[in-house]
Amino acid sequence: MTVRTRFAPSPTGYLHIGGARTALFSWAYARRHGGKFVLRIEDTDRERSMRESIQAILDSMGWLGLDWDEGPFYQMQRLARYQDVAQRLIKENKAYYCYASKEELEALREQQRARGEKPRYDGRWRDSKVTPPAGVKPVVRFRNPLDGEVAFDDMVKGRIGVSNNELDDLVLLRADGVPTYNFGVVVDDLDMGITHVIRGDDHVNNTPRQVNILKALEAPLPQYAHVPMILGADGERLSKRHGAVSVVQYREEGYLPEALINYLARLGWSHGDEEMFSTPQFIEWFDLGHISKSPAQFNPEKLLWLNHQYIKSGSDDALAAQIEPEIQRRGGNTKNGPVLSSAVQLLKERANTLKELAQAAMLFYRYTSPSRELAVQHVNGKVIPALHEVGKRFAKIEWRRAAIHDAIKAVVAQHQLKLPELAMPLRVLVTGSAQTPPIDATLELIGREQVLKRLREQLANYTE
Repeated sequence: MTVRTRFAPSPTGYLHIGGARTALFSWAYARRHGGKFVLRIEDTDRERSMRESIQAILDSMGWLGLDWDEGPFYQMQRLARYQDVAQRLIKENKAYYCYASKEELEALREQQRARGEKPRYDGRWRDSKVTPPAGVKPVVRFRNPLDGEVAFDDMVKGRIGVSNNELDDLVLLRADGVPTYNFGVVVDDLDMGITHVIRGDDHVNNTPRQVNILKALEAPLPQYAHVPMILGADGERLSKRHGAVSVVQYREEGYLPEALINYLARLGWSHGDEEMFSTPQFIEWFDLGHISKSPAQFNPEKLLWLNHQYIKSGSDDALAAQIEPEIQRRGGNTKNGPVLSSAVQLLKERANTLKELAQAAMLFYRYTSPSRELAVQHVNGKVIPALHEVGKRFAKIEWRRAAIHDAIKAVVAQHQLKLPELAMPLRVLVTGSAQTPPIDATLELIGREQVLKRLREQLANYTE
């Protein structure tokens, strides 16, 4: 048997953390078993489905590296197929037309609530001999079994069973011919040969209904794996207030896709105590048996830490290519300065995100004078002579880190200063910032010409 999994998002918004994890697990399972991963867009919610959301989902999956083998398939392009299957069920007396109006059904639900009952359809058109009302477009309802139990073996949660008398006759096709979620999913999974349905456990209650429809179609059942939901630190369902945003936003904020993949993989799944691993390693290890039955907890600080680790260990050339557009957007010119990969090598130890890395690199590609507050804080009359002296020495030495360090130490000794008393004002005047990597390495990379130029222009504001 060839394993076939699928990811089937609704394009009513961007791809968020929960959906991305579901896609990752489905994709990894297919890759682990040499199978196929199918992408399906469930766009039957015509009021809320947006073309921009579809593109954002495709872009997000592409950025994460979750490539699909088939699709994307769109439900709204398959309406004739759903109608054909519904007609088959009607002919086999496994479905029927229901002419109950919205007002009738709402009144029914109100009566049931008043009696303390669970609101549900009462089957009034199931075996009705009443002549259908003229001019009313009916829905198609499934003739759910009235007795017995529907059960399935979930690959995460174990055996799950529900009494059929707990389920009412759900709508398969709306009056406009568009399928409901539970019917569209069943037909799609059947037609696309899906062998393993991996999805969030908010769908557990839908599965018995879908199993009954598949049995009515005399179709094989896929294996189901319902993944526990993701919660915030407060135990509530994950939302934006917990720091969980769309995949697109993580990309814009400078997260690496491999870091986000690594973090998502650890949300509810584990392989021993392994915290960091590559995507190929994850695929090799991934199985459904090690998915936790308990909800996972989203920790934005842990994600940020993991992103920092990936940046620290990342290729200088690859990181440079990723931050160059951001540097240019900020007005930096990477042609006027050191090779960008050299700047990355110096700076990446301190950067949590690509955005931070690009901001730090700006000191090499667009000089900004220190603010007045920063200059007043660090530059005083005591150190001005030493700054002039270090400039003179810089003009004569071989321009390499060790020689720069020795020149600074010599001036410190000459003027009877402590190293920070010279290094910090020098850093502030030359870089415009009080936060940089070691001053000798930073100055080496800026280059002698630029260092002397900046120092000369800034010292012109002070009398020796």
